[in-house]
Parts: sequence; C-alpha cells; structure tokens
Amino acid sequence: MSRFILVAAILLSSLAVAQEKVNVSFEWSFATLTQTTKDWSLVPITRDTALHSGDQLKMMVHLNRECFVYVLHEGPGGEISLRFPYDLKQFASGYKVGVNYYIPKGRAWFKLDTTIGRETIYLLASTQRLLDLEALVAKYNDAPASKKPEISKSIVSEIRNVRRYYKSFTTIAERPISIGGNVRGMTKEPSSSFPDVAQIATEINANNFYGKTVTIDHK
Repeated sequence: MSRFILVAAILLSSLAVAQEKVNVSFEWSFATLTQTTKDWSLVPITRDTALHSGDQLKMMVHLNRECFVYVLHEGPGGEISLRFPYDLKQFASGYKVGVNYYIPKGRAWFKLDTTIGRETIYLLASTQRLLDLEALVAKYNDAPASKKPEISKSIVSEIRNVRRYYKSFTTIAERPISIGGNVRGMTKEPSSSFPDVAQIATEINANNFYGKTVTIDHK
C-alpha cells in the first residue's frame, strides 16, 4: 500500500509540474471549404497542403489564458500581412480570454485569387510580446513599395530567429477539440451560410513559446 501511495504521489507531483509549465494556452482553427452536392464542409488545414485559386480559407484564435498570439501571411511575391492581432496597438489593452477572434473578422472568408505560388502562414505564441517582430511589421507597413521586399525578408528572418531562440521550450499538448486591407493572394469573400471554423479548433498548450508554419502550394 505504501508503495502505491508513493507512486501516486510521484505521478501527482509530475502532473503539477507539467501544469505549472503551461503558460501559453490557446485554441487555433485553420480550414478550407469543400462543396458537396448540397452543402459546404470544413476541411482542417494542419500541415502543408495544396489549394487552388478560388478556394476559401478562414482562421480563428481563442485565448485560454493571457498570452500573445501572432498570425502572419506571406504571399507568393514575398509580401507580408499581419492577420492577428488585428491591430498591434490593441495589445496594450489586451485581447480577452475566452473570445473567438476570426481571421478575417466576422463571417468573411479569404478567397485565393489568380496569383499562384507559395502562400505561407506563420503562427507564433509567446508569454511575452515579440517586440522586434512587431517593429519590423510596423516598418513594413509604413515603407514605400520599393523598400517592402527587403523588410519582408527581415521579417521572415526574425521569425526564424525567434523560433531558434525558443527552441528549448516544448509544446506540452496539441489536441483537436472538434465539436462537430486585402493582400495579393488572399481576398475577402463574404458569406453567412458557411460553417463555423471554431468547430474544428485545436487546443495548444506550451511552455513559454509555440511556433508553427503552414505552407500552401497555391495552384
């Protein structure tokens, strides 16, 4: 009996330690639509994939605890767009825990245009604001068109640097919780009849940092 108690105590202690390490926790959805005979169905995008012009995409971020989540899109020509947060200034007041933030906002969807090439989505989450990355994004947004390609490369390089810096931190859990200014390459497609991407969200729990890159071969 005493041995059983000791083992149980060790397991509980290990669980407590693991729980203490979870300081980045959020839900993430990324999906495209396929049309059946009578309706639309959601198809989760969880890894690199191929899509075609006209395909529609939507994302969602839902904070389970206070942390800083970034979603950036790199288009076929290297152009960069910060998709989340909607406005870096809102980080000062904070995004609310327990709220679904859709990308794009509301019921709109992105629609892949006729510019084919590689589309890349960068998903980053941290307990601290990534201020160097934010500064580069702000610089990119304010720069003339001739300067944007150079700054775009710096943004991608900074994303790699951040991931290298945090490489010793681990993703503790990543599990599906399924319940049932335009840029080149992506445009908004309004609709009120499409399913809710929150239905196919994945819960992500990590220690200090989480990073994921999804590449779309846009044909």
